[in-house]
Parts: sequence; structure tokens; C-alpha cells
Amino acid sequence: MLNYILPFLALILVVVFIHEYGHYYFAKKYGVKVTDFSIGFGQELFGWNDKSGTRWKICWIPLGGYVKFFGDRNVFSQSDQEEIIKKYTEDERKELFVLKPLYQRALIVFGGPLANFILAVVIFSSIFMFVGKDFTPAVIDEVQKESPAEVYGLKKDDIILEIDNNKIKSILEVSKIISLSTSEFIDFKVSRLEEEVLLRVKPNLIETEDNLGNKIKRRIVGIKLNPYNNEINHKKLGPATAIYHSVNEVYFVTSSTLKYLFSMLKGSGDSSQLGGPIRIAKITGQVAEFGLIPFLNIMAYISISLGLINLFPIPLLDGGHLMFYGFEKILGRPLSQKTQENFFRIGMFLLLFLMIFATMNDLKDLGLF
Repeated sequence: MLNYILPFLALILVVVFIHEYGHYYFAKKYGVKVTDFSIGFGQELFGWNDKSGTRWKICWIPLGGYVKFFGDRNVFSQSDQEEIIKKYTEDERKELFVLKPLYQRALIVFGGPLANFILAVVIFSSIFMFVGKDFTPAVIDEVQKESPAEVYGLKKDDIILEIDNNKIKSILEVSKIISLSTSEFIDFKVSRLEEEVLLRVKPNLIETEDNLGNKIKRRIVGIKLNPYNNEINHKKLGPATAIYHSVNEVYFVTSSTLKYLFSMLKGSGDSSQLGGPIRIAKITGQVAEFGLIPFLNIMAYISISLGLINLFPIPLLDGGHLMFYGFEKILGRPLSQKTQENFFRIGMFLLLFLMIFATMNDLKDLGLF
């Protein structure tokens, strides 16, 4: 059990700290006083006060965190600015989040997700620079009989150039892109006898096990791959090239996640793959057994997910606040407290539903349902 819990706690502490520090950084940049910087919720385990008066603390429930700004009594503080102005002195008003210009408030809120994306870029870049990145071309070594690949025309010795307009730079990318595809057909561009050939393949959806032994539903086309000329091309990258490939990886993961979520809403995606903290803890523990580099990789992917989820326009999340700021920009004033309350009730319902749904999937994954 500890081999799951400890890696999960380490991952959550880092990813959540970076997220909250993104808010904190921009708050301090624009002169907003931060009263609390918390990792976790509930009762405080331990903490300390810095010179600026911020209380840094670790709390009992390590499933998130928050940064609290001076003068924020509740989530609706933005709608009662006249009352706030009367309550605080002129010097205190300079440190209030709710009285800052709209663009500054938006940047402070956006700073959390932005920090998560930056963390992922830093992790990927470090791995590419110090460990290396694979650039081995993908060559089809075998086409399974009666498989989608055979039916739709893929052949042995085809060199895979693109899948769904994603350029294939490494043999390792092929199964990942096929698994994450959401359309009915997958578009392949291959090199065959020095000519480019375009093919559309309808994959099969099968239940199998991933490399960690977890049961998953995966799309397959029925091919086995080999390195081009049986040569592995793995090399360390310079800083600029590493950052370029890291940004591309963050973009790919973000866009693929959004496409997959959209496919679930349409009913074509497999919603059983949507997991919560229990599944994350399980996978983190399994990955950590393979060493530091796989653990850092999963940390980068979780960081991307946290940043992306927080940008969804759901009240209680950062994206919900940014949505309110959008309304404020259009209307020239904040939404009324009553309107915000109604939005937050909807947001609370959506988040509770997602939490329950993800937890049920996690329990099914553990064989408890």
C-alpha cells in the first residue's frame, strides 16, 4: 500500500504546489497580499508565516490546495466592491485582489494552469536533454491476418510517416496516437517503395492490458513494428530543441485529451477510462517502481491534466473565474452575487457528478464493482 501512497503524495505535493505557486507569483507581481498558501484541505498539519504575513501550510486532505488573497471573504467578493472600499484603508485597498484591474486578476487566476504547463515543459525538456529522445522511424514488420491493417491496405515494410496528420518522429509514437484517436477511421500516410501512400483504417476496439497490467480498452489496427534498418536512433537534445519538442508534447496531450473528452460527450468515447485520485495513485505507484524517469513522465502528464481541467469554464475552477471575467469585460461590471451563486450551484453539481463518476470507475478498476 505504501508503494502506492508515497509516490502519489510526492506527485500531488509537487504538482499542486506548482499550480498554487503560479497564482502566488502573479499575485505578488501585481501587489496583491496573500494571506494563505495551502497544500491540501481541512485541518492544518503544520505551517509557518513568512515575512510578508503569508501562512504557508500543509493540511490533512492532500487532494488539492489553494491561495487565499487579502480581503477575499468568499467567492462573491468581486460583486460588492463599494462595501469593500468603505471597509479598508487606502493602503489596504492597494493589496486587495478584487480591486485590481481585470487583466491582472485574469493573469493571477490563469497563473495556476500556466504553471502546470510550464512544469510539464521543464520535465520533458530535462529528460530530452539529459536522457534523450527517440527518433527511430517506424517500419511495419508484420501485418496480422484479417486485421484492419490488412483489410485497408497497410503492408509489411511500409514506413509510417503520419497518423491523423501527426508526423511520426519515433516508433514509440505510433501506438500512443492510435490509442488516443477518436474518429471512426484513422488516416495513415506511409512511404512504400519511395512513394507516399494515403490509407484510411477502421481500428478494432479490444479489451487488453497495458504495460502495467491494468485492464484497458484500446484501439488497434493489427501491425507489429520494427526500427528502420533495425537501428535505434536515440539522442540527447540541446536546450532549444528540447523545449521545442516539449511544447509539442504538451500541445499533443492537451489536444488529444480535449478530443477524447468531446468524444465521450458524444457517446463514442469510452467513459470507463475516466479515472480519479484512486486510479492516479495506483498508476503512480506502478510507474514509480520502474524508476525516476517514468515517474517524472507521469508527473508531467498529471500536471498537464491538472492545468487543463482547471481551465474548464466551470465555476469553482480557475476557468469558471476566467469565464466571469469575460462577462465582466463584456458587461462593463461584475455579475451580480445572485447570478454568481446560481452559476456556482451548477458548478458544484457538475464537479460532484464528475467526482462520483470517476470514483465509481476507479472502484470498478479495482474489482470492487
